[in-house]
Amino acid sequence: MTALLLLLGLPASHAAPAEATLRPVSDVEWTALNPARGDASPRAATLWGDRTAAGPAGFLVQFADGFSSPPHIHNVSYRAVVLSGEVHNDDAGAAPMWMTPGSFWTQPLSESHITASRGVSMAYVEIDDGPYLVHPADQAQPVPVKPVNLDASNLVWAASAVDGVDVSRLWGAPDAGAGGVMVRVPPGTTAKLVSKQPLRAVVVQGATTLGARGEGGAGSLLTGESLSLACAATSPCVLYVRATAGFAVGAPTPGED
Repeated sequence: MTALLLLLGLPASHAAPAEATLRPVSDVEWTALNPARGDASPRAATLWGDRTAAGPAGFLVQFADGFSSPPHIHNVSYRAVVLSGEVHNDDAGAAPMWMTPGSFWTQPLSESHITASRGVSMAYVEIDDGPYLVHPADQAQPVPVKPVNLDASNLVWAASAVDGVDVSRLWGAPDAGAGGVMVRVPPGTTAKLVSKQPLRAVVVQGATTLGARGEGGAGSLLTGESLSLACAATSPCVLYVRATAGFAVGAPTPGED
């Protein structure tokens, strides 16, 4: 792990790394994303943090087939990744752009928009500082930041230090500081994700195994400073990785868990 950190200019820590954990999506608890809308609200499940309080957080959102929200705004900006189904997020008058699993989008605070679903859809949403709230569109304010809709088919992949494992940069400076990337691991391949601070990796596609901690499908959360993972032999695994202090990909040490 030290060699990987130094390779990308990340200072190595002599403290014991945070223990790697796996939270399978089957263990999350679903509640209403916007309780004010009752049964019409999408469902939400916390993965880490608390979206109802100050501070960063990450959570899952599940949309029913045919869901379409009224125009609205949020008090905070967010980033999101499509995990299943198809999601449209744009101005109320925009032509539908149905983003498929592995797609990435951002929504600036105070900008009026709608969110819609084709098929039963699930997305991962993260904020840098909560609480995450919904307000009427008539409270929209001009903002200098523009939203991003990046379909999975338009991701730009680059080779990592491990043969066959590719990385696509999404935001920030993940090589040395805070940022987000997609990591694609071929079937039957193992890889190590490391940082000097705990990483949060959400499974987007495929069955990902974290040693003896088990296997997680789309929506599962892996955390730790050193994540030695394996992709099942049936299909590629894609993970969205959020780093706060740099990030690197390497090959696991034989026998490492």
